[in-house]
Amino acid sequence: MIDLKGKTAVVFGLANKRSIAWAIAQKLNEAGAKVAICYQSERLKKEADALLPELNDAKSFQCDVSVDEEIERVTEELKAAYGTVDIVVHSVAFAPSDAIKNDFLLTKRDDFRVALDVSAYSLVAVARALEPLMSAGGSILTLTYYGAEKVFPNYNVMGVAKAALEATVRYLAASLGPKGIRVNAISAGPIKTLAARGIGDFNKILDTVTERAPLHRNVETAEVGNTAAFLLSPLASGITGEITYVDCGYNVTGM
Repeated sequence: MIDLKGKTAVVFGLANKRSIAWAIAQKLNEAGAKVAICYQSERLKKEADALLPELNDAKSFQCDVSVDEEIERVTEELKAAYGTVDIVVHSVAFAPSDAIKNDFLLTKRDDFRVALDVSAYSLVAVARALEPLMSAGGSILTLTYYGAEKVFPNYNVMGVAKAALEATVRYLAASLGPKGIRVNAISAGPIKTLAARGIGDFNKILDTVTERAPLHRNVETAEVGNTAAFLLSPLASGITGEITYVDCGYNVTGM
């Protein structure tokens, strides 16, 4: 059984109750952790606050991880509220819609920069800011996708951003390992989240996974949450710098 009693977990990237971030927050809460959920903007505050009663003694904080000043502010707020942090979940990704739907060759410089900044660099920024609060060590987890390794239709610049994110996981694991902080990623299979709406013909990807994955189905958010709880717990104390697939086995298939 996973026991996270006495631990404080910060979950960045909550969008709504269908998001992977929410599934992870629920599992961490079930394991006994105090959970702080961070939403991007005032527009998402109502959604986040409405979910708080479903968690035990949870708090919500606003933080746009593409803005250093907001990361600095939320770090001070977390320090004041909890003192220390043990677990950090980074469930954040964004690319301008044109950069996703248009041919990759047409990717604009600014759109490329934004995708890499929000989807990959923000993990570095968050880790650097919260590392001083992780004085007893801890664990950081981010979310990636198989499009980092293989070309998926209508994923385009986000695939490049996820590839950068996966490399970032490995380099951060090396940087933070001496401080007792582990850094890992989950490569989740396709899930109908708010972010997935921006990917054209997304249902075709879902159908392909159902057909070809060894389990012949798509993964559920709760299953990603279960794996996250394990990786963020002491049960995974020897695991860092890894990309763990939770995709019903789709990544192992060829034809």
